[in-house]
Amino acid sequence: KMTQQMRDLQLAQARKPPGPSSPNAAKRLYRNLSGKFRVNYTSFDEGSLVGRGEKEKLRKSYLFQSNAALFEAVELQDLDRVQEMLKHYSPEELDFNTPNSEGLLPLDIAIMTNNAPIARALLQAGAKESPHFVSLESRSLHLSTLVREAEQRVNELMAQVVNEAPNADCSEKEKQLKAWEWRFRLYKRMKAGFEHARVPDAPSSVHLSVASSSSLQVTFWEPLSVNSAVVTKYKVEWSCSPTFLPLLGEAVINKLKDLHFTIQGLVSGTAYHIRVSAYNMKGWGPPQASMPPFAIPSNWREYDGRAPRRRGQAEALDHLLAQVKTVHQHCICHEPCKNQPQSRKHSVSKSLKHLFHPGSKFLKTLKRGLYLTAIFYKDDNILVTHEDQIPVVEIDDTYSCLLMQDFLWLTKVSCMWDEILWLRQCVTVSQSSCSCILQTRFKMLLAISQMQGLLGIQDLGQVFFEPIKDKQGNILIVTLKEVKTNQTFESVRWVPICKLQTSRKSVSSPEEPTALDMLLISLQDKLAYHQRSSHALSTGLYLGYLKLCSAVDQIRVLVPEQLPNILCHVKIRSNPNISREEWEWLQKMASMEEPLPTEPEADRSQNPLFQELQVAIKELMTLVNIPLQEAKDFRLYSQEVLDFGDQVSFLLLLPPSDDVCTAPGQNNPYTPRSGFLTLPLQIFELGEER
Repeated sequence: KMTQQMRDLQLAQARKPPGPSSPNAAKRLYRNLSGKFRVNYTSFDEGSLVGRGEKEKLRKSYLFQSNAALFEAVELQDLDRVQEMLKHYSPEELDFNTPNSEGLLPLDIAIMTNNAPIARALLQAGAKESPHFVSLESRSLHLSTLVREAEQRVNELMAQVVNEAPNADCSEKEKQLKAWEWRFRLYKRMKAGFEHARVPDAPSSVHLSVASSSSLQVTFWEPLSVNSAVVTKYKVEWSCSPTFLPLLGEAVINKLKDLHFTIQGLVSGTAYHIRVSAYNMKGWGPPQASMPPFAIPSNWREYDGRAPRRRGQAEALDHLLAQVKTVHQHCICHEPCKNQPQSRKHSVSKSLKHLFHPGSKFLKTLKRGLYLTAIFYKDDNILVTHEDQIPVVEIDDTYSCLLMQDFLWLTKVSCMWDEILWLRQCVTVSQSSCSCILQTRFKMLLAISQMQGLLGIQDLGQVFFEPIKDKQGNILIVTLKEVKTNQTFESVRWVPICKLQTSRKSVSSPEEPTALDMLLISLQDKLAYHQRSSHALSTGLYLGYLKLCSAVDQIRVLVPEQLPNILCHVKIRSNPNISREEWEWLQKMASMEEPLPTEPEADRSQNPLFQELQVAIKELMTLVNIPLQEAKDFRLYSQEVLDFGDQVSFLLLLPPSDDVCTAPGQNNPYTPRSGFLTLPLQIFELGEER
């Protein structure tokens, strides 16, 4: 019986006289094959092939050689090469879960030669054991057969080499003999590895936590012993009895990249016992009970039956908006605008070619006034007008009202870019009052409509958290939007940002730059802020730090520069759920007005949340540059857990009540380190909603 490797060897010999007479020669063969074929596969032009049959033939040839190269790398115990192939080829290309003619898979060879690093690499990539090994007896018989046939082939070739006179055929037989001797030693090593292996020990640790009111999360670690064979799967079992009789359920974990499992569909308020056992080619090992030994599915809301804060809020707002629209649609102010929807629809359908339209009303320079600019970017390119200018339109050339309140109002409008026409019609109703504020906001809506019409795009993106002001009296409001699609537009040219920054000729002095010059100078920072403000936290429970500071016209909140849509924070753990028992403990600690847990205490060492909070508080205090002894005066917000969906939740850490919000002129003795900024509270709220 010929192995897959030997067939590959003979094919190579037919094309090329030298063959792999030794492991080193075999190693050169599979490297040459895989490297050579990688170039051919990525460079050939499928359009030049004659017919589908030839394409399929090439594809199968590619899969065959990639699979053979992986087998060679595993057999030669070349970990670097195995990792390289797993990185550059997909599982389908390597086809590592299809047995060869000997009924073996790459993972079988790795675990039976007890090569743990290669076996783990294959397991994390999704490799499986051969389905031919249905029992210990079948595996033992299969290995014995491979050893016997390889030994028989070695004896036959040895006899031929001894009896034949020296010639070209004899030299070829000697090469085959060396290759079969090497394979014979490989099979014997695999057989010995199987015979000396034993079932795995129990997992070294099993941690149990409450994931929700109907689920538990089990996290486990590999057995500590290195004397048994490689573990290829785990089994999680659960029961309401500590004896596990009866057994309520079990799950086999084959994907070993992350050693955790969530048990769904459990009954809230019921205690469940969990255990985990490991499996290798010799069978299942003993189970390891979880720590704690049982857990009860629950959620902190069950403590007082509280409903989610945001339940039904979005629906209620939509209903309220619909009611407002219904009231306004019969208003007399809408009569002149009855034909507006058609023109609006037409403007929306226009492409970005308006940027180059002769009738464009984009401004080249700024005079004293209030302006709106829209930044559209993709990778390192930015969208500009036909004159290489950032799109700018005028809002008001006689602006004199309080800016901050109008600016914050505009940031809320940015959540309704599709409703600008309707908002314009509504604001028109009240213009008779000649209110400075209403007139300014109506002009803002007009400028937004103008920008949307000229660009042919309704969604202008996110408003930057502060306008740009210069000494000439110009105020520039900036919106930012990233274009992620590969959509192309007619007559539109994307300009590299660096080219725009270097080619624009400033019309102002370095001492007193205009708002446009200031925008270009700080453009990279603004784009970085915009990208970071859309990042999401990974799943988990976090400890957030709430720190405010007030000014004459606004309240600002401290946030990290790297994630400005979230409070300053550290991660407590990966499980976002707070169980009822944990919440009861937090309530008890708050009612007793105990200091925060900054130092370990022996009687609380068994409380996992207590230990996690200790670590998190120390890390957070260091992050915001507050001495740890000051944390004793801080307190946890005990009214609720802040849930952001099902994946992220926050516990809030509050300074003493007098220090939560720093008043104007008040000295803050602990200045946060670099890497933080303060956002207007309304801007932060909008960013968190996004």
